[in-house]
Amino acid sequence: MPGSLLIVTAPSGAGKTTLVGGLLERDANVRLSVSYTTRAPREGEVEGVHYHFVDVASFRGLRDRGEFLEWAEVHDNYYGTSKSWIREQIAAGSDIVLEIDWQGAQQVRRAFPDAVGIFVLPPSFDALEARLRSRGTDSEDVIARRLLGARGEMRHVGEFDYVILNDALEEAIADLIAIVRASRMRCARQRERHPEYFDFLEQD
Repeated sequence: MPGSLLIVTAPSGAGKTTLVGGLLERDANVRLSVSYTTRAPREGEVEGVHYHFVDVASFRGLRDRGEFLEWAEVHDNYYGTSKSWIREQIAAGSDIVLEIDWQGAQQVRRAFPDAVGIFVLPPSFDALEARLRSRGTDSEDVIARRLLGARGEMRHVGEFDYVILNDALEEAIADLIAIVRASRMRCARQRERHPEYFDFLEQD
C-alpha cells in the first residue's frame, strides 16, 4: 500500500521543525524528506540528516535536470525536494513529511493532489519575533527580513487542510500526530489497505 505525503509549512520561527521532530520521535512509520539547500548549516545540523548542503551551481544543475519535485528561493537561499526519492518512498509504503514553504507546497500539491497540507502558526506575531531573536543564529537584518516576509507567508494559511496554533508545544505535537493518524483513515487509504473488505461491500 502506498504511503501518504504530508506537507508542513510555517513562517521561520513558528516551530515547525520542533513539531516535526516530536512527530518523528513518536511515530516510527513517518519519515522526513531531507531537502537540498544552498544555505550554510546551522549549529548542530548534520549533512544528510537535516539537509543536503550544496553550493548554488550544484543546486541549479539538479534543478535544470528536473531532479526536484519542488524548489524555491527563500531569504536568498535555494531549497529543493528530490522527486525520485519521494516517489520511491511513497511507493514503498512510507508516510513522508515535507517541511517546505508555501510556494513549494503549491508545487507539490499540483503533483500530489492527495497530499495533506498542514500550516503551523505562532501564537502571536510578537511571539514569533521573540522566538527568532532567542535562536541567536541570525543577524538583525536577517530577523527583520524574516518578520517582513512572515505576514505574507501566513496569508496563505487558507490553502492548507489543517492549521496548528503552536502555543503549548506538547499540545501542538499531539495535534500533528492526530492529523497524521487521521490521514491514514481516509476512505481511499482504507480501501487500499483492506481491498477484500471493500470488494465484499460492493458485491450484489
